[in-house]
Amino acid sequence: MLLNRFKVLLIVLLCCLSLSVRAEIQVNDSRGTQRFETPPKRVVALNWGAAEELIELGVTPVGVADIRGYRDWVVRPAMPEGVTDVGRRDEPSLELLISLEPDLIIIGSQQKGLLEKLEPIAPVLYFDNFRADHNNSAAVEASFIALAQALGKHSEAQSRLRQRDRRLSELAQEVQAHFHGKPPEVAVVRLGNATHARVYGANSMVEAALNSLGLENALPQPVTTWGQVQKKVTDLAAVEKGALLYIEPFPKREQLFSTPLWQFMPFVQNDRIAAVRPVWTYGGALSIQHLAEAITEALLEIQT
Repeated sequence: MLLNRFKVLLIVLLCCLSLSVRAEIQVNDSRGTQRFETPPKRVVALNWGAAEELIELGVTPVGVADIRGYRDWVVRPAMPEGVTDVGRRDEPSLELLISLEPDLIIIGSQQKGLLEKLEPIAPVLYFDNFRADHNNSAAVEASFIALAQALGKHSEAQSRLRQRDRRLSELAQEVQAHFHGKPPEVAVVRLGNATHARVYGANSMVEAALNSLGLENALPQPVTTWGQVQKKVTDLAAVEKGALLYIEPFPKREQLFSTPLWQFMPFVQNDRIAAVRPVWTYGGALSIQHLAEAITEALLEIQT
């Protein structure tokens, strides 16, 4: 009888241990496998792409770096009220971070040097998504799924990706219909001043959005870490028959647009230029949808 009871207790103990092991959450970030006993609840994002993805998953972060900048440059999804601004993305306030008592901090390559300071505060997930030696959009999607898994939101992530793909298909049809099945090649740039621009090319989230809309890049660029190349404004004249879209905000618009040089650009002469509302070009997996929506809105302003 005593031996039978011992066997029963042993079986129960083994079952409990088995359940405990199965309950542990394991996700892979850019350093390897990270483990969590339970899904983190109090999350800080020092990277805007991570902040965007948290909000998309229905998780309100307790802290985000440079919230004012997020609202100016990222815009969508909207940052909820009440989130604590923890300072600069490259130099957050450690005191504020400690006071928030997070159980997870998410960082990108810009914050990699902070790892030793952050890990005593809370577990850290590090996603090195933007590199020249891999496909950035694929890396961003993989990190989105890993983050969702850590937060116990895997099914929500899969659902949002399916919604994204359906929306991209709808947008592609809108663009094709507007241009009667013959859309122009499209160059997307950020105009920094009257002399230089960032041109988005291979490995950029912008080109991933263009491809999802069935569009070709009018000013193709080689693969780079961030998918962008700094060019002189005069180089934009190579967009002869295509359309040029520039992403806002661009405070020095009048300073450039009033110049004879700009007025003689082919896309200005052909009236194939439009502004793209503020949208983040280094975001998460769902930022491709926001980019595609903003690009579509701009293209629909161009007369056929």
